[in-house]
Amino acid sequence: MADGGWIKLYRVLLDDDLWIDCTPVQKVVMITLLLMANHKERKWIWQGKKFVAKPGQMVTSLESIKQEAGKGVSIKNVRSSLDKFQKVGFLANQSAKTGRLITIANWAKYQDGVEEVAKQQANNWQTGGKQVATNKNVKNDKNEKKEDSQHSRKREYADDSPELIEATYLWEKIKGNNPEHRKPDLQSWADDIRKMNQLDHRPFEKIHKMIDWCQIDTFWQTNILSASKLRSKYDTMAAQANRPYTSRRAPARQEATPEWMQEGYKAPKQEVSADAKAELAEQLKELEQLRSRNATSS
Repeated sequence: MADGGWIKLYRVLLDDDLWIDCTPVQKVVMITLLLMANHKERKWIWQGKKFVAKPGQMVTSLESIKQEAGKGVSIKNVRSSLDKFQKVGFLANQSAKTGRLITIANWAKYQDGVEEVAKQQANNWQTGGKQVATNKNVKNDKNEKKEDSQHSRKREYADDSPELIEATYLWEKIKGNNPEHRKPDLQSWADDIRKMNQLDHRPFEKIHKMIDWCQIDTFWQTNILSASKLRSKYDTMAAQANRPYTSRRAPARQEATPEWMQEGYKAPKQEVSADAKAELAEQLKELEQLRSRNATSS
């Protein structure tokens, strides 16, 4: 369980790529982790040894996070959120039999001073003063630039930017397959291309080739109709694109039909030598004698 008190939550988080790219459930998990993290050092037993959890760290479990996040959040949601947050560097996640150690990256940069301000606020309440210490976020906002207190702004991509070039290229390919398809918001598509490049670490060259491949494939050209869809299905398509086409496989080996199975086949006549005839006659004679003896004994 995290310490009492409160945390700082900056409005600029709205402009952060991680926040923009998160699903509503992942945002709930993110805020829950910030609330659960320790605000000061705490001693724990970790993997059978004494361990001091620093500010921004916590020893917890998937089930505990799920319970703290509340209704609508599953274990699967928590696990996938942790994987994503670790991938983009928001946190470090170490699992063991005795628990799960989670460390929030850059915690000190944003949360230092929380305890001191909380104590000051508590003292003001206890003395009954009307002048209550304000949230430190509000104090800091006075020193921030005006754009930090405004709503997040949409990125604008220039015509010659690689993001907008690839977004336009995808649109042209889709339009080539279906001229009646309505024109999309190419700026929004360009932002999805940017996420593929910056967050998913896909080079623009590979994105370009994937656009070509998916708009040629008879199945994917009817399914990939936006940049966001291209991004979400990229791994699946890459796995298929790397497999050899059926048409490229070597043709099945065909065995020649034996001569004796062909229609109209007639076995060739073979001449039997005199020696073979004599040997056969001798064998027949012995067989006849054996048959006679068996009949007599019975």
